[in-house]
This record gives sequence, C-alpha cells and structure tokens, in this order.
Amino acid sequence: MNLLQITHDWKWTGPAEPMLRLGLALRDRGHSVYLACPQGEGEGRSLASEACQAGLTPDLILERAKGVRLFADREDVQRLADFLREHEIELVHTWHTRDQILVLRALRHLPAKNRPALIRSYRVGGAIPAWPWNRYLLGASCDGLLCVSPGVAAINQGLRKGRPTSGAFGAVDLARFTPKPRDPAAREKLGLGREHHVVGIVARMQTHRRFDLLLNAAKILFEKDPMARLLVIGRGTHAQEVAIEPARRLGIADRICFAGYIQNDFEDVLRSMDLLTFLVPGSDGTCRAVLEAAACGIPAVTTRRGTLSEIVLDGETGLCVNEDPADLAAAWLRIFEDEALRARLGAAAARRAQEHFTPQNFADKAESLYLEALRE
Repeated sequence: MNLLQITHDWKWTGPAEPMLRLGLALRDRGHSVYLACPQGEGEGRSLASEACQAGLTPDLILERAKGVRLFADREDVQRLADFLREHEIELVHTWHTRDQILVLRALRHLPAKNRPALIRSYRVGGAIPAWPWNRYLLGASCDGLLCVSPGVAAINQGLRKGRPTSGAFGAVDLARFTPKPRDPAAREKLGLGREHHVVGIVARMQTHRRFDLLLNAAKILFEKDPMARLLVIGRGTHAQEVAIEPARRLGIADRICFAGYIQNDFEDVLRSMDLLTFLVPGSDGTCRAVLEAAACGIPAVTTRRGTLSEIVLDGETGLCVNEDPADLAAAWLRIFEDEALRARLGAAAARRAQEHFTPQNFADKAESLYLEALRE
C-alpha cells in the first residue's frame, strides 16, 4: 500500500512521535510510507530531523503555517495534489485540521477514481464536540477516524454514523524505556538522594495542567512524609506563575526539583522516580509520559481525565483518584508505604506496556482501519 503521513506541525511535539513510530512500523510491514511535513527551525529538535535520524526522510516539504489560508496555501495544495498523483497514493493519514483541509483541497484536483482514502487522527481523549464543523471534518469528510484509545473511539461512534472508526493507544520505544535498576547518579544530578521518596510529573507548566492540585497535594504529602520529594520535568512560558511562585508561597519550594526539559538521559531520570503522577493530558491525548513510565515498570497515580483511566488500570497498574489534594496525597503515600504494592503495580504496568503500548500494536490498529476505509 502507498501511504502518506502528513502534518503541518514542524515541532517535535507530543503527537509527532506517535506519527513517526507508526510510519516506521508500517514501513517494516512492507508498505511504502511517505512523509509530508514542514522543515525544522534552527538547530533544535524537529519532526523532520528526528524522522531523518530514524530513516524516514520527509518526501514533501510543506510551508510552515497555521490555520486555514484560502489563497496563501494554493501552492502547497497543488504540490500535494501532484505528489498524490505521481506516487499513486492509496491512503492519506492526516493528523491535524490544517493537514486535513489541505488534503481535501488537493483531492479536488484529482479524478474521483484516483482519489486516495482519507484518514484523520483525533488526538483528544473524550467526546468530539458536536459542532457542524466537527461533524463534517471528523464525520462525513474522512473515510476513517483514528482515536487515542478504544474507549474514545466508542464514545465517538455516534458522530461517525457507522463510518470506520478505531482507537489505538500510543506507542513507546521499548528498547529505550524498559525496567532497569535505578542509576543513583541520575538522582544525584537532581539533588535527590537514595533515601528520598520521589513523586515525578512530566508536563508543560501551563495553567490548565492543574499545578494547583499538584502543589497542594505535595504540601499535604510533605507534612506526613519527611523523605518525600516532588520532581517536575518540563518547561513552560508561565512556569513562574503556574508552579515556581506558588510553590514558594506554600513554603514547599525547597522540597521540589524543577528539572526543566530533559532530552538525552530522560529514561534514566524517569527511572529515578518511585512513582509518576499525571493530572491533565496535554496536546497528545495518548499521554506519552505515562506510557513511557509504565514501560519502565513505574506505577502511576493519575486522575480520570481523558484516556488516563484506560491507560492506568486502577489497582492493577497504578491508582486513579479524584481531583482532590487529599486524595492525591493519600494515593502517593499509600504506594510509598507499601513496597510490595509498588513492586506489584510496577511489574503489571511493564507487562501492560509490552502488550498494548508497542509500535506493532499501534500499526495493527491503524492498518486494520486503513483496510476497512479502503473497502468502504
């Protein structure tokens, strides 16, 4: 099958890695996989640079832009139509609204018999708002819809009106994220000791990510457990007002490590946690950090937002709690105080990752959806 994966987002963001992992897994199955995306900016990480390193070099470079531009996008639309025709693309997988509209416009330049099937990814965990625009874009205008979990796919079956719909958990690099003994040096670099009980979170410091809940729960935990520490991995333009300054006002800043963005030894830092906590999904509804922690055998304590209660099985691979500081702190403390529970949850999380959070499983779900959409 000749497939095109297309995204307008040049950054190495949450949704970018699942797309790249899917493309590589589909290529390993014998499909001809092409990639269309913008060029990176500067020397930082970008989807294009990561794709090149992985051996999936972009085949069509799009202009870096946002939104729908009726006239300014005409050149990209024509180039896209020419590419679809030249490479006899049978199916196009779009990942964002802008990508989908570019493809819909390009398809108008092709004869009906030569038009590829159109798949759209929906990256939010939950019901699609039933606005007319959504009913068209995520309903009638795409041949298949790929959601971030089976539960989210089931919720949105009504909007799809019987059209092919599927849900797949995200994919983790299991060669990189795997249970291993903790490296004491990773903790030392962060100012944490062997004796500390470390709650970790990986999230951009944004107002909607409930850092108020996190910090108030941490205050309760610190009052009950002198050895408890909070490790915050991530950055954000509002870090001071969202997290750093509130921690100072609560009088707990000295027990929090704000580690910032970590790239090269991220898996070692992740394994330095005793448990991962996650409160609100970000731009990628697959909650990649939770999947990576599970693959490392780290239990999670989460809320029930989005897909979290599907990813983390309450009482089996972690704990799911109400969005209440006391409940959150109690769950952290329960895992710290019960070493056997922590080991059991972590081992079950690693097994679940091996079964459900693999590129092969992701490719299975996507490929089945592709074939169903082509038949329809």
